[in-house]
Amino acid sequence: MKHIQWFPGHMTKAMRMMQADASLCDGAIYVLDARCPASSFNPKLKEVFANKPVLYVLNKSDLAEGTDEYIKILRDMGAFAVKLNATQSGCKRALVEGAAKIVAEKRERAQAKGYERTFRFMVLGVPNTGKSTVINLLSGSRRTVTGDKAGVTKGKQWIRLEGFELLDTPGTMPPAFENQTFARRLAYVGSINDDILDLDDITLALLSDMAEKYPERLKERYGISEIASPLEMLDAVCARRGFVLRGGEYDYERAYKAVIDDFRKGRLGRVCLDCPDDMLGLKY
Repeated sequence: MKHIQWFPGHMTKAMRMMQADASLCDGAIYVLDARCPASSFNPKLKEVFANKPVLYVLNKSDLAEGTDEYIKILRDMGAFAVKLNATQSGCKRALVEGAAKIVAEKRERAQAKGYERTFRFMVLGVPNTGKSTVINLLSGSRRTVTGDKAGVTKGKQWIRLEGFELLDTPGTMPPAFENQTFARRLAYVGSINDDILDLDDITLALLSDMAEKYPERLKERYGISEIASPLEMLDAVCARRGFVLRGGEYDYERAYKAVIDDFRKGRLGRVCLDCPDDMLGLKY
């Protein structure tokens, strides 16, 4: 499989911007994808807030399984963490309470001196984890541009809310992927621009990983009852979905896109691509 690497020029600019703006913020809201909470952690972003409090938000929990276990792992590490489905307004309270918790000591010190202050948080994460959707949830309106494609936010945006301010930032990858397994999982969930990927390789790898971890999902969706090679599973997808060209050959292009779309839209069920051991070696 082709080595995955994606760090376009705007990400270099974004990292410099975040480092410069960190001094203006009291803490960070770090948005992770609950389907791959270890893979979607960029250590370089954590370094920006090495000495300030961070709230980890495991977003898209409606598409994930086992999220509570990963929340517990983060809390056992001493981190603040909440799970979220940012498209649901009912999740706002947990997010507000989490943000308030990480600056509670600063608020108490300010109140002891007799004044109230507005706290500032930088919202960060790798692309397509839902950072802008989190901000829209907090603001109660569509204050930022969102999308299901990596790289929607290109520049910084300050969002003024009641009691605090948020700085939306572009999704930023590590300059280099040392762990290609993590890179592959990010490709599955749409955090890496599809235009730079070989979707045939990604789809075959996804089928292989799903067969190992969730074989029953492939049977339910595509009728794959016997796990064979990835290409044979792709043939089964084409047969089930009717992706056939003139002459009887399978239309693999349609199959690639269908499998990826099924996965990202949750049609293959709730998943978690990472395992607890993946998180234990990271410094949250």
